[in-house]
Amino acid sequence: MSVCGSELVRELETRFVTTTVDVDVADETLSILKPSNSDDLISEADYVRDERLPYWADVWPSSIILARRMANDAGKGRSLLELGCGLGVVSTTAMRAGFEVLASDYYEDALLFTRANAWRNLQREPDVRMIDWRALPNDLGSYDMIVAADVLYEMPYAELVAHILVTALAPRGVAIVADPGRVAVEQFVEACSARGLTRVERQTYPFVQGAIRQKITLFSIRRGAGGIFR
Repeated sequence: MSVCGSELVRELETRFVTTTVDVDVADETLSILKPSNSDDLISEADYVRDERLPYWADVWPSSIILARRMANDAGKGRSLLELGCGLGVVSTTAMRAGFEVLASDYYEDALLFTRANAWRNLQREPDVRMIDWRALPNDLGSYDMIVAADVLYEMPYAELVAHILVTALAPRGVAIVADPGRVAVEQFVEACSARGLTRVERQTYPFVQGAIRQKITLFSIRRGAGGIFR
């Protein structure tokens, strides 16, 4: 039986050198537990195997912008899948908004931190699952909403993320992908169009925090006739 709640938090604080950061989301502030330095988590074995790097261990601007977008959604009775949940900023916000959340990542430690951060802020945890985008499980199911923040940083991810949306998005579902202008974003747009997905809207938000200056685009996507994606 896996540990949960405060016991999980203590376990992570023992295994890692941790710190906490405050993340302002709408009218709420999340306290996010994270490794103090993600560079300390780089594993040569992980990189050699499949070029994995511990991007999950930082709070990225795209996740903050996406969480702010999710904060005011009416989630009660709706299911949500997050791709690449990282530290759980978006999944925790979605839970607070009432969604039934499945948080997924390719790092087991990311799932643990997501559970811990949901517990620290809400006193409850999301369902979590390890998902390899290259080999989707047959029982993944379908979701009213699929969300992802800053996941298009490698070219192959354009096709993989578009494929997940086609596979797991409910017929009337909506996907929201937050992106700061990564290398695969235009290929992702094309891959969605080729699969019959239609962009509902495209909104860009400035993000300014200290020396960080980014423009984060939220792509809201659904199924649609003709695959128009402009």
